[in-house]
Amino acid sequence: DDQEHITYDCEQLRPILESTYGCIVYQEQVMQIVRDLAGYSFGRSDLVRRAMSKKKAEVMAKERQNFVFGNEEAGVPGCVANGISADVANRIFDEMTDFASYAFNKSHAACYAVVAYRTAYLKRYYPAEFMAALMTSVIDNGDKVSGYIANLRPMGIALLPPDINEGVAEFSVGRTADGKKAIRYGLSAIRGLGTQVIDAIVAERGQNGPFTSLTDFITRMNGREANKRTIENFIKAGAFSNLPGTRKQMMQAYAAIIDDAAADRKKQMSGQMSLFDFMEPDEKPTESFPDCGEFSKEEILNFEKEVLGIYVSGHPLEADYELLQKQVTAQTIDFNLDEETGVPNVKDGETYVIGGLLTGVTTKTTRSNSIMAFLTIEDLVGTAEVLVFPKDYEKNRSRFVPDSKILLMGRASVEEDKPAKLIFSRICSFAEVPRKLWVRYTDVAECEADFAHLQELVEGSDGNVPVAAVCVAEKQVRNLPRGIMINPEDGTLQRLKKEYGEDRVAFTYRNAFERFSS
Repeated sequence: DDQEHITYDCEQLRPILESTYGCIVYQEQVMQIVRDLAGYSFGRSDLVRRAMSKKKAEVMAKERQNFVFGNEEAGVPGCVANGISADVANRIFDEMTDFASYAFNKSHAACYAVVAYRTAYLKRYYPAEFMAALMTSVIDNGDKVSGYIANLRPMGIALLPPDINEGVAEFSVGRTADGKKAIRYGLSAIRGLGTQVIDAIVAERGQNGPFTSLTDFITRMNGREANKRTIENFIKAGAFSNLPGTRKQMMQAYAAIIDDAAADRKKQMSGQMSLFDFMEPDEKPTESFPDCGEFSKEEILNFEKEVLGIYVSGHPLEADYELLQKQVTAQTIDFNLDEETGVPNVKDGETYVIGGLLTGVTTKTTRSNSIMAFLTIEDLVGTAEVLVFPKDYEKNRSRFVPDSKILLMGRASVEEDKPAKLIFSRICSFAEVPRKLWVRYTDVAECEADFAHLQELVEGSDGNVPVAAVCVAEKQVRNLPRGIMINPEDGTLQRLKKEYGEDRVAFTYRNAFERFSS
């Protein structure tokens, strides 16, 4: 309400900016400023708007000269000719340039404001439904889906695997075992699965009830697009996880079940009947699986990556989430082209640290007969390419081990209309990151009573991570002897968390590359 404190660099700005309280808000205001203050034509004012929004530095430098001092050939008088000082004109041009990076025209600004308000409301009050819709909108883009999945963690929303009895084509809202809302992975995201199969599954499920077993699913869907490849992809994706049997058991049994179902169907078509046709439903033999246990966690994650493009039931890096948060200065998604701006979020020539799994190493012989490498690094949200020049490759080649967990330092290389790359300079494995493990006690008395037991728990581990106890009440620290250091990967960390609780055992980290920063 207090408009007396609104100031304008020159009076010519008042009628243009009065409705927005002295602030440049719309692109039309930029166009009117260059017309009214510097004498631009309508067409030329639009060229300035376009150059500003595209951040074309060379064009902007020329237009600054035109705006301030004019251009007789172009028919532009300039601000100075209209009685506005060069200092004021330059200041106005700077404000327009800063504004242009996030500007909209007036009609778009109004629409975006409404959309922003509505989406903010939905995200606040219906977070699971909002994120499910958002992920469905990019269901064919694995990198974007991965980015949104990474956002689910801080929002406290669980991601559920595809489910043959609850899933639909899109991402949907389901429930966890304790009744909390979660996001159910869309069936159409499973590779090799067409809409006809999904429609047939949903229709069958709606007409005759949920599927009760793998055999029940195969029998009911027999001859309706559900072939062996489809069944295998369902198993790998975890879509049968709520049915009897493990993924490994199903993988070993599904082919025989399909063959039996096909043979039964052929008999029925020829009018033959089997002994089981005379039995009541609850008298028919139940399916039996080989006693082979379950796949390892790593195998399950690899299957999910194969058929879904991402990890669902976990991630090989989820245990390293805190380490990554403390160490990296950019995520791989920052190297991709931003959907809005069309440019990556990283800046050309600036130094960044990224980290994750080394999923690809490709070498190339240069003209000088030396070897350079192209690395693919995968973190929790996507992948990025890293270039290693010959001298650095020769020095570090033994460290570029596929599927290893590493941090990479380098400078960003940004080219127009292409994802950015990282030019390699340093490498540090996760195991080499300087850290210390802390076990929290309420006070000194509790620590004294348990300290010998703590030492026994970690003595068998052989690593490079020191361990210390912290007594909260007295703010005292007690270090275990220097000769006792743990290897976080050998199960000792899990033992400590089981013994003391997740919230009492934690790492602190130092910068992995601090020795190179000076």
